[in-house]
Amino acid sequence: MQKIHIEQYRRLGLNISLYRKLRGLSQEKLAEMVDISRTHMSRIETAECAVSLDVVFALANALEVEVWRLFENK
Repeated sequence: MQKIHIEQYRRLGLNISLYRKLRGLSQEKLAEMVDISRTHMSRIETAECAVSLDVVFALANALEVEVWRLFENK
């Protein structure tokens, strides 16, 4: 992950965490729904790693939100 994009990754992680909690899902359950490990899910939410578009699309589907909402600056 490039440092120049860290704020976007932080925003993405915070929004994923927000929508996950609004849906009443644990990290483990959401990770299972998108076929990644709970550790990877945690690292995405805390902006400790890059994330593929495939995973972003899967997360948006699992969270029942439009993809752009995951990048929204609130």
